[in-house]
Amino acid sequence: MLCECNYFEETLQKVDTETVFKMEKTPLPADEDGRMMADTQSDAQLLDGNGSSLGTAMEPARDVWASKIQYLLAQVGFSVGLGNVWRFPYLCHQNGGGAFLLLYVLLLAVVGVPLFFLELAAGQCIRQGSIGVWKHISPKLAGIGYSSCVVCFFVALYYNVIIAWSLFYLFSSFQFPLPWEQCPEPIHNQTVNECTNSSPTTYFWFRKALDITDTIDETGQLNTLMTICLLAAWTTVCLAMIKGIKSSGKVLYFSSIFPYVVLLCFLIRGLMLDGASEGIIYMIYPKLEIWSSVQVWRQAATQVFFALGLGFGSVIAYSSYNPLRNNCHRDALMVSFINFFTSVLATLVVFAVLGFRAKTKAMECVARNLALLSGIPNKEFELNPLLNRTNISTPDSVMLEEYRNWFSHHRSSVPVNVTDCNPEEEMSKGVEGTGLAFITFTESMSLFPASPFWSALFFLMLLNLGLSTMLGTMQGILTPLTDNFKRLMRHKTLLTVCSCAVGFVIGLVFTQRCGNYFVTMFDDYSATLPLIIVVIFETFSVSWVYGADRFLDDIEAMLQWRPPVVYKYLWKYICLLAMIGLLGASVLQMILKRPTYTAWNHSTASKVTLDYPAWALAVLSLLIIFASLPVPLGYLHTLLKNKLSQGPETGRRRETDAEREDYMKCNTMEPDSAPTHKPLDEEVGEEPHQNSFRALGSEQYKLLPQREETEDGEETTGM
Repeated sequence: MLCECNYFEETLQKVDTETVFKMEKTPLPADEDGRMMADTQSDAQLLDGNGSSLGTAMEPARDVWASKIQYLLAQVGFSVGLGNVWRFPYLCHQNGGGAFLLLYVLLLAVVGVPLFFLELAAGQCIRQGSIGVWKHISPKLAGIGYSSCVVCFFVALYYNVIIAWSLFYLFSSFQFPLPWEQCPEPIHNQTVNECTNSSPTTYFWFRKALDITDTIDETGQLNTLMTICLLAAWTTVCLAMIKGIKSSGKVLYFSSIFPYVVLLCFLIRGLMLDGASEGIIYMIYPKLEIWSSVQVWRQAATQVFFALGLGFGSVIAYSSYNPLRNNCHRDALMVSFINFFTSVLATLVVFAVLGFRAKTKAMECVARNLALLSGIPNKEFELNPLLNRTNISTPDSVMLEEYRNWFSHHRSSVPVNVTDCNPEEEMSKGVEGTGLAFITFTESMSLFPASPFWSALFFLMLLNLGLSTMLGTMQGILTPLTDNFKRLMRHKTLLTVCSCAVGFVIGLVFTQRCGNYFVTMFDDYSATLPLIIVVIFETFSVSWVYGADRFLDDIEAMLQWRPPVVYKYLWKYICLLAMIGLLGASVLQMILKRPTYTAWNHSTASKVTLDYPAWALAVLSLLIIFASLPVPLGYLHTLLKNKLSQGPETGRRRETDAEREDYMKCNTMEPDSAPTHKPLDEEVGEEPHQNSFRALGSEQYKLLPQREETEDGEETTGM
């Protein structure tokens, strides 16, 4: 079986040829004694026939989850991130509201859940990080795991900068009034034009927080405050990861649950605001015609892909610390549902608050227009009875609907420049990412009573969302490295500290005054294409190279029940074709549309769209190449290594047996009839293992009969 062979590979090399012990991994704490064995590690020693120890003591046991709840919180915390709060609502808003929700659910069911289940099962079955999992299936596929690690590293670099921004705003929230509620005081009777021409929240974000430059070309000068916040963010991550999942698991109890408490508080408060219902109706109103747009399908598929964290290796790493019998199929369904529920909950919160903001802006518009009307003599035009002189002098007494009805009938007869005050126009201004979190939503909270409290609550939520995702991202780097390189395994703490230190030093690129532009570059290009390529190879490797039926056999042996056969066809056809289509659409978009970024022009106090300069195009191209290159390099390295290690005779033998090469597979169901399979890509210079292993369903080691060969070459057993 795929799950068991890797487990015993190194241990077998130390065992006497006349005595073989068959083992099964001991359970996690939820089962019995809380111990668990890993691929090449065990707390026990194999004994020879006289009961003496064979070899030296094994290394400490692999880390395990303290409980099933801790594991689920880790998976939910990693998959539910900032994108659920500031990306999903924007996509829902821009792409047909309720129609986009239906499309998202469809793609989640036929693409997201099957691929998520595949990664969970592979990690739990083989009990290795992303490098070890694909290397175990075939050494030629090891590059898939290395690509995942590179992407995780790129994402960790800029993701922690967002945590630093959240820290800065959290600290700034402990003031009254909030520093972004109004423009700075005039200096020498001169107002700050950058603020008066935009808004206080926009000015605070671009000038006070980022102190941003006009273009990406203006590099070099560090933002001191953001550098300090970035150091605090990396220190927090390092302390949370210092003891692996033993320390990060405890942090996740708070960082994964607290955001839901905050979202529920905001939802209850938001529903009590004037205009919240209009915002929610605007969000859920379906526009089914958008289903004909290829762009909408691409955006929905991309959101499903990133929402579940596919391809990062973190899902595999977390599941590798599970017991063998854990029901990973139920986990896949549960985590996917929680992720979707969180996205919908966050969307309701965002649109309730944005509806309140739009209604407030519209009423301010009404007040301005009524002020203009109040200075016009009655004889110049005839006022509607709803807009008598009393109402004009007291704008609050005029309802928004009354004003808009009057404006629609008298707009041509009004001698002054009054405008329509339509809250839907404000709602239609779609905002995503940092613009939603640090400008639009921040401005809305400044209108709340007790605004510092709500502001601190919101940015503490962002901090925890980012931290839980960041811990999973780092786990996607550290687990594969420690599993694959035993020297690193013995120095896990040092590896964690050094990784965080390197991340901070490189992250200084993002704390420059132009650092926000680099964050945008990394977010748009460092992960999207490489991760799609990684998941395509993952799906192809399992469903076609290893075999979907054989993988389902392994899952059946692991879970003691067989998943529905529909997964076979989803993996082989639907998921694979969907990911190839997504890759093609993404590449086509990059080719047809030159990469651009949104810059802030301080002189005009407005956003402008600029083309990336030539050197920036080279950087983003290198990001994509470096993240994708390990896949072909791993394949070529294995081919070259096998070519150099084989002699003439073994070369002819490999050519003869090429079609009979098979992957390592061990039958767990029938102990007396286990065939021996040679691993694909096995180096010729090494003697293949003569034993295949299968789980016995017991919790201790069992002594097997000694194998003998009869004259006709068949194996028999004797004590």
